[in-house]
Amino acid sequence: MSDLKLKQKNTSGSPDKVIVGLVQINNSFSGQNYLPLSIGLLESFVRSNSSHSDRYEFLSPIYSRSDISQMVDHLSQAQIIGFSVYIWNIRISLEIARRIKALNPNIMIIMGGPQVPDNPREFLYENRFVDIVCHGEGEMTFLSILDQSPNFSLRDIGSISYIDDAEKYITNPRSPRIQNLSLASSPYLDGTFDRLIIDQPQEAWLALWETNRGCPFSCTFCDWGSATASKVYSFDMDRLKKEINWFSENKIEFVFCCDANFGILPRDLELAQHIVQIKEESGYPHALSVQNTKNATERAYEVQKLLANSGLNKGVTISLQSVDEHTLKSIKRQNISTESFQELQHRFTRDKIETYSDMILGLPGETYDSFLDGISYVIENGQHNRIQFNNLSILPNAEMGDPEYQQKYGMVIVESQIFNIHGSNEDIGEEIAEIQQLVIATEAMPKEDWVRTRAFCWLTGLLHFDKILQIPLILIHETCDISYRRLLESFADLPNNDYPVISEIIEFFHEKARSIQKGESEYCHSREWLNIGWPADEYVLIDLCVSRKLDSFYAEVENHLSKLLADSLIRHPESLLHDTINLNKKLIKLPFQFDDIDVPCSHNIWEYYQSVVSGSPITLDHIDTVYHIDRSRSSYSDWDTWLREVIWYGNKKGAYLYGSELVTPQLSGHY
Repeated sequence: MSDLKLKQKNTSGSPDKVIVGLVQINNSFSGQNYLPLSIGLLESFVRSNSSHSDRYEFLSPIYSRSDISQMVDHLSQAQIIGFSVYIWNIRISLEIARRIKALNPNIMIIMGGPQVPDNPREFLYENRFVDIVCHGEGEMTFLSILDQSPNFSLRDIGSISYIDDAEKYITNPRSPRIQNLSLASSPYLDGTFDRLIIDQPQEAWLALWETNRGCPFSCTFCDWGSATASKVYSFDMDRLKKEINWFSENKIEFVFCCDANFGILPRDLELAQHIVQIKEESGYPHALSVQNTKNATERAYEVQKLLANSGLNKGVTISLQSVDEHTLKSIKRQNISTESFQELQHRFTRDKIETYSDMILGLPGETYDSFLDGISYVIENGQHNRIQFNNLSILPNAEMGDPEYQQKYGMVIVESQIFNIHGSNEDIGEEIAEIQQLVIATEAMPKEDWVRTRAFCWLTGLLHFDKILQIPLILIHETCDISYRRLLESFADLPNNDYPVISEIIEFFHEKARSIQKGESEYCHSREWLNIGWPADEYVLIDLCVSRKLDSFYAEVENHLSKLLADSLIRHPESLLHDTINLNKKLIKLPFQFDDIDVPCSHNIWEYYQSVVSGSPITLDHIDTVYHIDRSRSSYSDWDTWLREVIWYGNKKGAYLYGSELVTPQLSGHY
């Protein structure tokens, strides 16, 4: 391999024309696909920096899952093929590469991207059809490889690893990162994607957008810092503003910003202002998703408020992951201020901007008690819209991927097929399944504790964030000084005979958690209910509604909470508890409800509930009140429409109750 000669095809009358194929298979979201930015950057870099770029003929890129034989047939025309690989495409990329090499051993296979191991010895020996793997940024490396064709001397190319002709593993020293990012021309602006857009007129494209590279944080569960190192380098403002204009001109509805910490630089506010201005002028893009910077509280607030007020951001992510001090230290996140996140939560709540918090289940050092206390703390701090409970997944180049690290914290890992929330089998393709490494226990959280914790997360989602019991939970917490943990945990061990519906729900959650520990899907797939995968809490909510078990559920709830208050020696008017539960029940959006109704209550329950959720509590007063519920404005004449518009699209905004603003569709997998 160190002295490889590439066989050339004679095309366009040029004896040394090199045909290049590029592959970046992204996930599809709701039938839409991303423009393949990573390989677009490679092609752009070669065209703008090679001294003889006219030698290279690039095939139309492979950007989404399709029939493997068709993809192989398309790529078989190439002499060099570059793959951008990550957790969602590594297995299908390897299968494509294997078949191509079997078809024509002379085709050079190159792989780069975050899924390439930092130490790829085992990977290369296991996948001998892969000729070269690239580490870190790929532009300079890919250009160096191409410009040496047809005769390669790989010894002089930095940031690559390979097996030479003597079957010896070789890894070359890493090249320095690109500090002057102006060298990397934009595939949006230089016409690289123009042909793809013309060739695929059926696509409603999504766009990836990169404004800087680098991450100053080193969270052990994340490979971002290890992939790009700590120093942040930026693309110039003129380029970025022109790319925003390009998104608008090409009617790109959704833009996902690839930065690790948008808002970390002072200029990010100016970028946000520009994209808001462009949206106001043209209507595009419809949405911009950014990963909020961790510690720049004031600028993060200004940026997110600007995006939210313009409608570009459908919800602000508060990426806590954990609030336990020992856990934060274990994952090297102790330099990220939890107080900053909580301050942002308070300010966004005050401004009536929806937020949702990320928490990761299974982090080293986290216990059943610390995680439940953390959930209760986050809700008490004002998070009533959504906590997204993510199962911990191991990335190969994250520090957590080190076997010694895993052994230190007693991490138990299982392989599981990757699905997106609300994704379908058609979205991921069934020919080659992608696999993730899920942590399903640690020394601090043994297997059965993980099951209990996972079940509690779903229970919290169902009762509080799916809002089927949020009004009474908030009222009891605020007026009786009972923690959310105690309230929610009280449902977890009720006798089956007295509480059959609730007990069935708890048992379902436990069984689902145990199935995940066996490697089964994280979601509950239902062919009957839109043929997509539902989080377990939403699956239970749907079942309660479709099976018409809500009346029985609420009867059990009222009985249980009444006993809980009595056993706690808390004096609480029975009429208040009944009215609160009944109002919550009547407010749930269901199909086939076309008539408005009036609900009498003995207190100002709705105003009190809304005041707590908005962060400005008022007094709960004994006032006879009749609430008029306007059902006719948001009615659903079939189950499928209700499933889609209320349960699926309402996930991020929590719009399950009448009185919430009208919801708009969200892309599956993006929350």
